[in-house]
Amino acid sequence: MSIVLTDLSKHFDEHLVVNHVSLDVNEGELFVLLGSSGSGKSTILRLIAGLTLPDAGRIELNGRDVTRVPPQVRNTGFVFQNYSIFRHMTVYENVEFGLRIRHVRPAERRQRADELLDLIGLAGLGGRYASQLSGGQQQRVALARALAYQPAVLLLDEPFGALDVQIRAQLRQSLITVQRRLKVTTILVTHDQEEAFELADRIGVINAGNLIEVGQPDELYHRPRTEFTATFIGGANVLVGRKSRDEIQLGTAVLPLPAGVVAMDDGTPARVLFRPETILVQAEPFSEDSGIQVLGQGEVVECVFLGALQRLVLAVEGLRGVRPLTPRLAYGQQAAHIEVTRPSDDPDSDSYELGQKLWLGLRHYHIIPPIGLKALICVDIEADSGTVIDFGCRLTCATRGPATLLTVTRRPDTIPGIREKLGTARSRWLAAVPQLETRVRQGDTAEEILLEAQEGHYELVIVGHRAAAGTVSPGFSAVVWQVLEQAELPVLLVSTPRPTIERILICTRAGEPGKTDVTFGGRLAHRTGAEAFVLHVKNPHATAEEQARVDRHLRQAQAALAVLGLQSLVTVADGPIVQRIVEQAEVHNVDLIVIGAPASRSPRRLLWRNLASQIVGGATRPVLIVPMQE
Repeated sequence: MSIVLTDLSKHFDEHLVVNHVSLDVNEGELFVLLGSSGSGKSTILRLIAGLTLPDAGRIELNGRDVTRVPPQVRNTGFVFQNYSIFRHMTVYENVEFGLRIRHVRPAERRQRADELLDLIGLAGLGGRYASQLSGGQQQRVALARALAYQPAVLLLDEPFGALDVQIRAQLRQSLITVQRRLKVTTILVTHDQEEAFELADRIGVINAGNLIEVGQPDELYHRPRTEFTATFIGGANVLVGRKSRDEIQLGTAVLPLPAGVVAMDDGTPARVLFRPETILVQAEPFSEDSGIQVLGQGEVVECVFLGALQRLVLAVEGLRGVRPLTPRLAYGQQAAHIEVTRPSDDPDSDSYELGQKLWLGLRHYHIIPPIGLKALICVDIEADSGTVIDFGCRLTCATRGPATLLTVTRRPDTIPGIREKLGTARSRWLAAVPQLETRVRQGDTAEEILLEAQEGHYELVIVGHRAAAGTVSPGFSAVVWQVLEQAELPVLLVSTPRPTIERILICTRAGEPGKTDVTFGGRLAHRTGAEAFVLHVKNPHATAEEQARVDRHLRQAQAALAVLGLQSLVTVADGPIVQRIVEQAEVHNVDLIVIGAPASRSPRRLLWRNLASQIVGGATRPVLIVPMQE
């Protein structure tokens, strides 16, 4: 039986758990949903089983719409993580339970139970109770019970998660045997990558309710289409190089562009993935006729024994200035670190030591298809929204990313007219922003903006700002303030036109949270090709220790921006914060100001509210507010 999910969504209160998931599972396939805890994978399973009803979308089993059909008539079997077998019943009685309530004759029930117990390796244990079984045996009973009435679909919710490693390996083999023999369409959810690779015909990677990517295990591992999959599955080194003709430049290293790569313009960033086990290391340089692509020479900074494997981490000076997505640079670190795994019984493994210089060569690498910054541009159709649309689309064009024009209305009768106006705006920018979409939502403006931002997996929200009487905070409308207060991603406020995006002022403070504004502001400058200016307004009462921390933070900020290829000018100023930010924005004639926002629970939040509104009102240019983790 095939399984088809179409645009499936589910909220619990205001939290989006399943986000417009569409998926086809073929008849007889063993499909694995792989994701971390809280990613929504178990909720999808419960939606298919009918144990939870979706808010939107459609569920089809073998072409039949079962979206609102009760669980007992869907012909699905469900196996839970915690076994859930009846402790007052014997093994036989547990396995026969589904058949008995379907009024199957006793002789037929016993025959079916015997066949299944033999198939799962529990023949002769039918008279035992749960208390007389191990955890692995109880899970086998749960599997037999789910299969007893011959369901068309088998759903497994992390069935081996509570078991030890050896028992899990045994049960995985049992599951493969049973599933192949019975040819039952199966979906298993797990966070265990080894389990997914061993069991799956295909894997769906899920994160925060979004189905990120679907493919065969080897495709997802060696040739992922998304950065998330590349870094989530297995160990990964991902570096951002730059395409130049038929090559990828990674610092001093040059890699030939593999055949079949998605077309990219010269000079555009290219994300290069290579797995730790595909890297060769040796003390001498690689010969030119070896066929190995040389990454450079590195110094061993970490050497860890992992049983069957040994992990090395090398700092590669030739990659200085190359931005690694993973392993991530420590704040202020300049040379990229590369992870290498070698068999621990490698004859050379005993000779690796900290500080040793080794050459690195690549046997295989993969170019992840390019993407840009995904932006949500919020359009007030009743106001003059040309400024926010123009700046938002100009920014999206510069970052080569997708964007959505969103309007929210409370009146359904206005939706056709709004769509027409958004379509007109879209047509003006479509040539520059090919991935520009439009969307209309109905309801409370701020709430719908926040929902769309979460559901659409956006990286940036862009809203227009107009000073108005009776606002929650000076200069902020109630809608803007609510978006700023609750959005978990950067929010860009646009009040006045800016014809270009050539200069960006990053206002930062020292400390752990101060890293976020620098890194996101630098990322934006890197993608748009803008100059970056860094400003810190110091505390006149700072102690010598606090001032030393500020100096260190600013040096690290420059180093972090240098990794992105940005030569930044750092200014340290005295005096009122708002006045100095506005002055520096004018001095450098910047097109965008970046400031950080304390967490909503921070005692500085009220002070920040006043400062932010003064900056937005006084600077008369777009202001990007980046939420900081504390």
